[in-house]
Amino acid sequence: MTSIPLLDQVALICVIAVVVSVVLARLKLPAVTVLLAAGALAGPYGLGLVEGSHAIEMLAEVGVVLLLFTIGLELSLDKLRQGAKQALWGGLFQIGATALVTLGIAQLIGYNFRQSVFLGFLVLMSSTAIVLRALGARGELDAPHGRFIVTTLILQDLFVVPAVLLVPLLAHGGSPTEAGIEIGKALGKALLLVLVVWNVAKYLVPRVLRWVDATRSRESFLMAVIALCMGTAWLTYLAGLSLALGAFLGGAIVADTDFRHRAMTDVMPLRDIFISIFFVSLGMLFDVEMVIQHPVVVTLLFMGFLFGKGVVAGLGALLTRLPARSTWLAGVGLAQFGEFGFVLIILGQRNQILDAPSVQVVLSAGIASMFATPLFLKLAPRARWAEKVITPLTRLFHARKEVDSAEHETVAGHIIVIGFGVAGKMVVRALSSFELPHRVLEMNARTVRFAKQRGIPIEYADATSTETLRHLHIEQARAVVVVINDPGAAMRVVDSIRRISPEVPLLIRTRYMGERQALLQAGATDVVADEVEGGAEMVMRLSSLLEVPRNLVDSAVERERALSMQVQRPLVASPKGFSQHRELAALNVDSVVVHEDSRGLGRSVAELELRSRTNASVVAIRDAHGQLLSVDPKRPLSLGDVVFLAGSASDIDAAIELIDTPVSGSFPTVEV
Repeated sequence: MTSIPLLDQVALICVIAVVVSVVLARLKLPAVTVLLAAGALAGPYGLGLVEGSHAIEMLAEVGVVLLLFTIGLELSLDKLRQGAKQALWGGLFQIGATALVTLGIAQLIGYNFRQSVFLGFLVLMSSTAIVLRALGARGELDAPHGRFIVTTLILQDLFVVPAVLLVPLLAHGGSPTEAGIEIGKALGKALLLVLVVWNVAKYLVPRVLRWVDATRSRESFLMAVIALCMGTAWLTYLAGLSLALGAFLGGAIVADTDFRHRAMTDVMPLRDIFISIFFVSLGMLFDVEMVIQHPVVVTLLFMGFLFGKGVVAGLGALLTRLPARSTWLAGVGLAQFGEFGFVLIILGQRNQILDAPSVQVVLSAGIASMFATPLFLKLAPRARWAEKVITPLTRLFHARKEVDSAEHETVAGHIIVIGFGVAGKMVVRALSSFELPHRVLEMNARTVRFAKQRGIPIEYADATSTETLRHLHIEQARAVVVVINDPGAAMRVVDSIRRISPEVPLLIRTRYMGERQALLQAGATDVVADEVEGGAEMVMRLSSLLEVPRNLVDSAVERERALSMQVQRPLVASPKGFSQHRELAALNVDSVVVHEDSRGLGRSVAELELRSRTNASVVAIRDAHGQLLSVDPKRPLSLGDVVFLAGSASDIDAAIELIDTPVSGSFPTVEV
């Protein structure tokens, strides 16, 4: 049997990535850094196990497209507009200042003007894939620094158009007027296409997705979402823009529909696979030999990416009046080489602007900055010293003292209801009447649309997805109720919930009693079987029809329920301890033993007037034989009795003193 070259390489990439991640697991490095390291090890400049191929590059490109599509799903243009106006000027400053500073430094070290301009184009680009993945994983895309970074990256993607057009002009000459006309035409055509695609898709996409969803086919819906993602990317590519920008636009279109979370759930596994291949393929470009041959130059370029670009990006953030912490995080987030720099490098080599050694040095330093970025992004929030250094500058720019509430917004204490059929609606109505906060998940788009019109907090999404559950803040939920008819899906929901939140109470309704034990073993807190409750209802209605006395009916129903569920739980809910009651969990409980000198010896609780004098309550008494007695206020306390008291700390102290004080002592009292 002949082997398939692409399959061989993908298999090797996966195996090496797993091995490297296991070896480096104890270092707790970010996943992106591990994947880049795996690529560097396996690539042509490492062990040479995997040779670079066009097919691998295509798979990597698909990963970037899917990543930007999911970023668009998370943000949507409406959210982006909230901070884009201010972030726009900061982003333009970052692009212009980075290019000019790079041009000036390149001129000083001996590059000619056209080479210096080209290097300016290379350096101003930042890594969309690495940065947005890190921000998305931390839930910071909608934070102030997140919106600034996203806006700047979009502007950088737009700048690819004039950069690609200017590179040939730098190589072969041409009048500035001609260059300006060509760039203006290209940008005009691109922006016109974006506007047409946006306005057409905004009205067409929701209708098409509803039509596809009506087929109830998961595969058809997934293909429709992939077609939208790839289609918008392809259209913007035809206009001279990047594939990534088109994919982001496609995601933003879907984000404003009811299908946002469903699309996210379906695309996420594919995205993770392809973007992992992208990071590995990126690491394969790292040339260790070049670093060894030119350590000083590569180190200086590396520092320039991390610190030079970081400072310029931070100044851009200051212009938007971001506070110190957001300014610091924005600077760190944009301080690295970018994926589109590779596109420009290839174009520059074709037009002979830079020689091969110069290109390899820039590539090595750029990829090294990409290696470091995930680690720096992880450590940046802990660097309080940086915020203190930046704070005086923020005062000069009159920065906002408070960051947007979106950065600190939390959801907690809510109930999540999965399924909005008859049972789900009953649960939601009850929760609404109790005035308890709740969120609902449902997989029927028509049901979701009608429920939203009635003001119900419902989302169209798949509850088996961990991304969906995290979006609903299940870690902070008070309880989860699952009322869906698919037992296999219910089992997957339990598994997904327990992987994220092992402790949240989980109540599930199932159809058959035989499914109950498996769900309990999987992690359900309690399971209600329809056939048991349906049988109980039949017994009650039949007994009523036959005019059987009510007490006999109740006994019969209780007996049948006990027989059906005796293995899992008793018929009647067991009483709870103090700690299991929210209202009583903070109540203080302490004890005092009656000895020979105690004033309480031979006196009853009533005789001691314990409640009126101390405000404490006697909740139990254990006699000298270890028997727990019910509290009889008229029973005299005996030698060895242990009296359990409840109340505030001061009340209990007063009660202990009252019982334990020697006979000659005075009675303590507390003010009421």
